[in-house]
Amino acid sequence: MRLWHLAVGFFSTSLLSHRIKRFLGNISFVVLLNLLVKPGWVVLENVVQDRIGHEQFGTFTAILTLATIVAAISDLGTTQLTTKRLAAAPGFFTDFFPTLLPLRAGLGIGFLLLTMVAGWLLGYRGHWLVLLAITAAGLLLTQYTLFLRGVLQAHQRFNTDAVLSVLERLLLLGLVLALLPVGLSLDRYVGARTVAVLFTFLLLVVLIRRLYGRVALRPRWTQARHLLLESLPLAFITLVYGLNERIDMLMLERIVSAKEASYYAAAYRWVDAVMMYLWTVLPLFFARFAFATGRTQEQQDLLWFGQRVVTVPLLLVVGFGLFRGELLFFQFKHSTPAELLRMTQCLQVLFLNVLVHAFFAIYSTLLTSTDHEKPVSWLVTGSIVLNTGLNFLLMPRYGALAGAFNTLLCAVFVSIGYVWLVPRRTGVQLPWGVLGRLALAFVGLCGGWYLLRTYAGLPWWLETGIAGIWLLLLIFALGVVSVSELKALRTKSHGATQE
Repeated sequence: MRLWHLAVGFFSTSLLSHRIKRFLGNISFVVLLNLLVKPGWVVLENVVQDRIGHEQFGTFTAILTLATIVAAISDLGTTQLTTKRLAAAPGFFTDFFPTLLPLRAGLGIGFLLLTMVAGWLLGYRGHWLVLLAITAAGLLLTQYTLFLRGVLQAHQRFNTDAVLSVLERLLLLGLVLALLPVGLSLDRYVGARTVAVLFTFLLLVVLIRRLYGRVALRPRWTQARHLLLESLPLAFITLVYGLNERIDMLMLERIVSAKEASYYAAAYRWVDAVMMYLWTVLPLFFARFAFATGRTQEQQDLLWFGQRVVTVPLLLVVGFGLFRGELLFFQFKHSTPAELLRMTQCLQVLFLNVLVHAFFAIYSTLLTSTDHEKPVSWLVTGSIVLNTGLNFLLMPRYGALAGAFNTLLCAVFVSIGYVWLVPRRTGVQLPWGVLGRLALAFVGLCGGWYLLRTYAGLPWWLETGIAGIWLLLLIFALGVVSVSELKALRTKSHGATQE
């Protein structure tokens, strides 16, 4: 026990070390599945954009953004509320789901109508309005699927949830590949998205019934009112996060041009792929933080552990985007050099935004999982006001680059707020030493990569491999991870197997 305690200092008890070790296994499985699917999908979607063209795809990106924002609002915070309440009290499923299920269905229908009205007010007509309706219906169904997956997360069925998290993309990947030889149009692409969403939703419904039994639908207005009032702070957070992350593409298409929106979308797609690591791992920490409610030391152990799990893998990815970002747009055979340069510049700025999230997004997860949604929501609201104002000011002149820069600036703004809020609201101390060592590791990585890029003249794959080894050396040299920790982890794992 002493060796394990020395190797993993944030584990305060044998039980806690076992829980976090098992939790790390869940995270590894989730990340592996996403690594197998997400990069292939991003490459293929770039091909789709190249085939359809920047002008048409830029308009589709705008209506997709609108539908995504409204779909996120339609949740009204019930997904996070369900995950948090179920993790703390499993009886919540039996007591409240007969009301929650029809409530969520009704909200979805209502927000689909709201999407259509918003699209019409923004000037979309005819066929574009039809595509908006189909896209919005698919995203609302995806949102309902995320709500049902919250049941699996709350019951700590992280591996099952991991498979479902990539299933939709995997199906869509196969459908789009099948369409490429026969001819890919925007209408066919939207149809393929809808089929993949519907299949995933139906499969999850069957799985939930098998695991937890059939839920009799008995909506009660008193319960519904209580649930909505309790979830409203989370709903506000969902709204402001949706606006904060997505509004740039919609504003670009409406204020500047569809092409500028398309350039931004091509760069943001890679950002979204990288951020998928965060949005896959952080919900697991959300459930664990909620499960540890009232146990400050356990939450602090999880935070200090999570800081490294969340940040370290993204340092190399961000470095690649900064120094070799142009390689990520090899699929665009019909784009001019100026268009490729524009997309690369957007990517580099947006990858700095990823870096900020890699360091600080887990603090937002801790706050929202421990009933501190209100200050977080006001913080992100301030970010939206700042972002929107800067967009109106800078987008007409600088286009997509303005959107990327404003997103980075707002990420820094909210991250400073998280750092200020966490110790004051939760009592959990921040891992300042770990943060400093991680920052030094990234600076060292960038310095080494700059020297490789400037003087070595190596192929990109060899250059990236050397940079990865250099980062690994920095991680150990700076004490972010120690050799004794890894040895102790192997010893503990072997001991658990023997038992």
